[in-house]
Amino acid sequence: MIYGIDAVHGHNNVATGIPYVFAPCIAVCRDPRWGRCYESYSEDHKIVQLMTEIIPGLQGDPPANSKKGVPFGLDRITSPPHANYSYSVEAGVGAGIDMIMVPYNFTEFIDDLTYQVKHNIIPMSRIDDAVKRILRVKFVMGLFENPMADNTLVNQLRSQAHRELAREAPLLPLPKKATKILVAGTHADNLGYQCGGWTIAWQGLSGNDLTTGTTILQAVKNMVDPSTQVVYSQNPDAEFVKSGKLSHAIVVVGEPSYAETNGDSLNLTISQPGPDTIYNVCGAVKCVVVLISGRPVVMQPYLSSIDALVAAWLPGTEGQGVADVLFGDYGFTGKLARTWFKTVDHSL
Repeated sequence: MIYGIDAVHGHNNVATGIPYVFAPCIAVCRDPRWGRCYESYSEDHKIVQLMTEIIPGLQGDPPANSKKGVPFGLDRITSPPHANYSYSVEAGVGAGIDMIMVPYNFTEFIDDLTYQVKHNIIPMSRIDDAVKRILRVKFVMGLFENPMADNTLVNQLRSQAHRELAREAPLLPLPKKATKILVAGTHADNLGYQCGGWTIAWQGLSGNDLTTGTTILQAVKNMVDPSTQVVYSQNPDAEFVKSGKLSHAIVVVGEPSYAETNGDSLNLTISQPGPDTIYNVCGAVKCVVVLISGRPVVMQPYLSSIDALVAAWLPGTEGQGVADVLFGDYGFTGKLARTWFKTVDHSL
């Protein structure tokens, strides 16, 4: 998705005659007091690493660049009274940065760089190398032969393909007002599964006779606008879904109830017909899968089919809480407490 979005951005920039972008900001912001923190994608370096897919997405034609690079965020380089501007110039150019963006004090930069070159602090060979690399990129891009905007890409601006990509935005929160919503899955209308084991019965029970409460299906019905039709089918086939003229679907699947060694699992899979329900529904309409389980289970085989995945764990009798976050009355907060493995082998 990130690659696709930024491929569109790259095409749009070239079409408007600007063959470069000041992006992405692959920074790890761990101090929200920083005024540019929102330009970073996460405080988690692994998430930031994933966002580097922006670069090959953009760089179909526009070259990526290091506009500010590592020095950004280091007090001794960027922030008075610890700034050492001459050292910043020497370190940046010496590290191999070919073009320096200097928005305000550009004359100071020119004077400082010139002084360092004349006094052999920065060798002239480094300047020659930078110029050669800049010109090489421009020659490869054909900017000397065709310096004007590439009109062949104009028709791609606001194209149907770009609009369809934009509609692949996150599904959650779900709109309360829709034409028709499908709720499917063995766990959608089952208080026993919501509660799991170690409840009134040791191993737990399936069904709605165990106790009183609100199933997720009933919570969805309570949540949506009165004009929205909610259709329930535990395990519909693909044709039923395709012909239903549905706005979207909620699939609620997961594990059976269990306790102690009865819950031992060699494969960490969701119970049947959960996988079939996911494929049948999510293959035909935009869907969110709500997972009812007491532990992480393997979901990797289904991720390419679904639009959103919610780990509801064992929510207990009050399915309304699940509906609250699905429809945006409350936001998802916190982090998952356990690692979710791609395969059962990864858990060994």
